[in-house]
Amino acid sequence: MGKLFFNKALRILLITNGFVLLAGAMLGPIYALFVERIGGDLLDASLTGGVFALAAGITTLIAGRYADKIKEKEIIVVFGYGIMGVGFLLYNLVNSIWSLFVIQALIGFAEAFYSPAFDAIYSKHLSIKKAGREWGAWEAMNYFSIAVGAAIGGVVATYLGFGAVFTIMSMLCFVSALYILYLPRKVL
Repeated sequence: MGKLFFNKALRILLITNGFVLLAGAMLGPIYALFVERIGGDLLDASLTGGVFALAAGITTLIAGRYADKIKEKEIIVVFGYGIMGVGFLLYNLVNSIWSLFVIQALIGFAEAFYSPAFDAIYSKHLSIKKAGREWGAWEAMNYFSIAVGAAIGGVVATYLGFGAVFTIMSMLCFVSALYILYLPRKVL
């Protein structure tokens, strides 16, 4: 049974990142419906998704270099989670495709900004003999978060609307950011 559990740092990283991934997954399956609601179409949904990916790709290259130079990588993760939370909250203010482009770029930046630092912290706490299992846990958590997030997002949007989805998404990110921010540095 002890082989299923990981050290405290990995458990914290898995849970907090799981909340952030869950938040992002809540919008995935219903994103095109949201775009349509603000006057966009399928092409607009695709283009705004492309803006997210482009911003994330460019930022990842820069953030990786920055993460190598900073001592407290946890602060980068906190910042990224926080900006993602702000971006998700800003979805409530979207009234045009152009405003959605800006918010998608912001969220892409935030996700890519924290990812290299997160990976470095996670890697630091891996056990040499269990690295495959411990990275496998993160991969599985990622998929589980997508599954649960997709279902929750659909239910919440159906019964409470997109505003509730965006608020829950942002709160999940803020909770994760605050937890890591106030966690003693020696833990991570």
